[in-house]
Amino acid sequence: MGTILIDKLLQACVKQGASDIHITVGQPPVFRLSGRMRKLETKVLEAEDTVALMKSITPERCQRELQEIGSTDFGFAFGELARFRVSVFKQRGFTAMVLRQIPNEKLSMEVLGLPERVAELCMRPRGLFLVTGPTGSGKSTTLASMIDYINMTVDHHIITIEDPIEFYHDHKRSTVNQREVGVDVPSFAEAVKRALRQDPDVILVGEMRDLETIETAITAAETGHVVFGTLHTNSAQGTINRIIDVFPTTQQAQIRTQLAEAVIGIISQALVPKIGGGRVAAHEFLVVTPAISNLIRENKTFRITSMIQTGKKEGMQLMDDALYDLWKQQKVAKDDALSKSHRPNDLSARMAQAERGMFDDDDDVEDAS
Repeated sequence: MGTILIDKLLQACVKQGASDIHITVGQPPVFRLSGRMRKLETKVLEAEDTVALMKSITPERCQRELQEIGSTDFGFAFGELARFRVSVFKQRGFTAMVLRQIPNEKLSMEVLGLPERVAELCMRPRGLFLVTGPTGSGKSTTLASMIDYINMTVDHHIITIEDPIEFYHDHKRSTVNQREVGVDVPSFAEAVKRALRQDPDVILVGEMRDLETIETAITAAETGHVVFGTLHTNSAQGTINRIIDVFPTTQQAQIRTQLAEAVIGIISQALVPKIGGGRVAAHEFLVVTPAISNLIRENKTFRITSMIQTGKKEGMQLMDDALYDLWKQQKVAKDDALSKSHRPNDLSARMAQAERGMFDDDDDVEDAS
């Protein structure tokens, strides 16, 4: 019964445009639609149901890993319709799964609403470009659109290191090699180290989660490669601090200097429920100018946020300004915008002023904030 059910579930998921399927004992399967959890009107799953569903899609090596360490991740293609990234884990001794749908078509940067200067930064000869945000904020989608843009525009060698591979890239003008951690290579750090000997122009590091990976990625960015990486931070300023904090105190001054040289840009994003269904991304965008390099070098990262605010002509924007614009364009509800805000009190006051109609144009808003 497992196989029939899984096909039906995957089909329904693609058809309804759900982002995730949650499978756990004691309730029917649950879809996440436009950010909200919806239970399906089917039978409550029992232990044997979740095991059958798991076995119908999980490769042998992953089933072994589940037995040994209690969880496993993998990706698989559902025919031509979509790919899924799957996390299987044990909870209360039972088997549970979350399947994240990865759409087949890669969206362009315009469609995703990315700031205009992003394309320009992708074309730099070297540097570290970070895409950050909480889990499920669309980082993979954003990165796939950047890689696709490079792939269509220039003849580069692109190496992606992912866990698991999400979007498949065909060779267009560039040659793209995609390595999956656990299948093609044992770890992120190892893969980045090896990548430097594989004549890459661009390296995508799916997750910069440990000191060794971060260190290798920074070195790669310094030595004439464009390196894309992701972190689970929610602001540009927080991202720089998080990277430095990973290192022992004795190394921090040196890492600051290296980062100041290496980082070219940071996008932090959040997905906000859209009025009328679906979700829309709000972006904070930092372009690293010589002035910002100095702040990183001199350990004055607390001033980055105000530099982004004054850096509009460089194409920079703060998360709260992006949220304010989406609200003003009536794309998102006030509460949803505030829930993703970095300074909800300020944003709320600004919205209240706009609602009172005190301002006719945005220039006044800037002065008041």
